[in-house]
Amino acid sequence: MVTPMKVVTIIVRVLLGLMFVVFGSNIFFHFIPMPPQNPSLATDFSKALMESGFMYVVGALQVAGGLLLVIGRYIPLGLTLLGPVIVNILLFHIFLERSGLPMAIIVCALALFLLWRYRANFAGLVKP
Repeated sequence: MVTPMKVVTIIVRVLLGLMFVVFGSNIFFHFIPMPPQNPSLATDFSKALMESGFMYVVGALQVAGGLLLVIGRYIPLGLTLLGPVIVNILLFHIFLERSGLPMAIIVCALALFLLWRYRANFAGLVKP
């Protein structure tokens, strides 16, 4: 029997997964146009990450973790891959670019919801 919570979990899982697949793929293929940016600490930071090649690792983690969520296999592994990325997205928007903070909070809320739903898979991490 499919409960309403299972349906919500599937919707959140697929939505979060698709977000990371699309935005992670954009790091490699640049299909989402970027508006002109005013010089700031945030743009300097982003430029340094792109020019160093670091963002390609982040993009690969986003695509891999997002695909695992979308296909519904190894969901705890997908959440584990996306966890540090989500934390860094939130910190970036808290400290460097506040305009994206509402979306970062939504992404965190979706991930926390999934972590709660799959908490049994992570129980071993918090046992003494």
